[in-house]
Amino acid sequence: MGFYLQLYLKSTIYQPKIAIVTKAYIIMKGYRFSKYTPPKHKGKANFDHLLKIFLQLVTMTSGNAAEALAWLTNIDKQYDLTDDQYGIGDFIEDLKKKGYLTEENQEGSIKITAKSEQGIRKSALEEIFGKLKKSKSGNHRTDKSGQGDEPNADRRAFRFGDSLDQISMTESLKNAQINQGFEDFNLTERDLEIVEKDYKSQTSTVLMIDISHSMILYGEDRITPAKKVAMALAELITTQYKKDTLDIIVFGNDAWQIELKDLPYLEVGPYHTNTVAGLELAMDLLRRRKNPNKQIFMITDGKPTCLKQGIKYYKNSFGLDSKILTKTFNLARQCRRMHIPITTFMIASDPYLREFVQEFTKVNNGNAYYSGLQGLGNLVFEDYKRNRRKNFKSPF
Repeated sequence: MGFYLQLYLKSTIYQPKIAIVTKAYIIMKGYRFSKYTPPKHKGKANFDHLLKIFLQLVTMTSGNAAEALAWLTNIDKQYDLTDDQYGIGDFIEDLKKKGYLTEENQEGSIKITAKSEQGIRKSALEEIFGKLKKSKSGNHRTDKSGQGDEPNADRRAFRFGDSLDQISMTESLKNAQINQGFEDFNLTERDLEIVEKDYKSQTSTVLMIDISHSMILYGEDRITPAKKVAMALAELITTQYKKDTLDIIVFGNDAWQIELKDLPYLEVGPYHTNTVAGLELAMDLLRRRKNPNKQIFMITDGKPTCLKQGIKYYKNSFGLDSKILTKTFNLARQCRRMHIPITTFMIASDPYLREFVQEFTKVNNGNAYYSGLQGLGNLVFEDYKRNRRKNFKSPF
């Protein structure tokens, strides 16, 4: 189907009384949709390109290098990542030469190295935090004056204890000239002028990661995004906020602390969700920190379903159990009294789960986010960046 457009051209230059009319037809067929086949780019196969994919796959396979390479081989067959000049075999040899893989172990199997673990954390940081990676290193900003890295516009007289780098030499020399004159120049203590700096606070953070079975239930991979957030946050602190502390714990039927190097190998187990055990361990770790600024980040996708009583476990996976909820809310209140805000990242949209998180947040005076997997990292960074000292109004 089409339509026609009549185009009238009138000429009045040589023959004013004669009009020339031309009729033109334009056939409009609209939009046609078909399957898109991406073009094959020759020369695309290179180490850096394949390394990014490999690090993603290693995260998804919980550090299993052999499985990740098998996946990479299958992906290469489907999408032609390599060519005749550079194949997967070449890539594996380069991984070994560059220190990303090793076979020097008792089993003689291929395993990732510490260099790969750091590469995974950097990759997660770039993916989740993006350009925010360039933020000021060292400490968190506050709106108070004091010792810090960033000067502001405030000026004051010198006081005992001020460091030499805080002295404004230009203003101090100007004051000396005004007070002493040019002929008998003399710089005294009362001439010195100090440049104030924004106070930078430190933060102690505990990151709780849910590794219960529901994190992979119904075919949805929720543990991989959670690990990426944890690795990105860890890389952010170790490189940009070096004076901060980060403790990482996982919780299922029980809760235990893990090291930074363990994150890529984290796997979901046949566990229930013992939120109480996770909170108790987090509070115990934060009690040992002398820093007054403390906070808990909890990444979970389900309700608390487990409670440990002595050596036995009290479990209920069929709904919100009042016995478990009471203990959970009591710990939330205790954290509030200790000035420890809890930020909960709930990877679920069920109405009754929202009700639980809202009540939990209200009791703790913290904050809660109901996020899809793609937006999880941004929320973690935004809250982390806006953290304040204990005597400030909490942004949570």
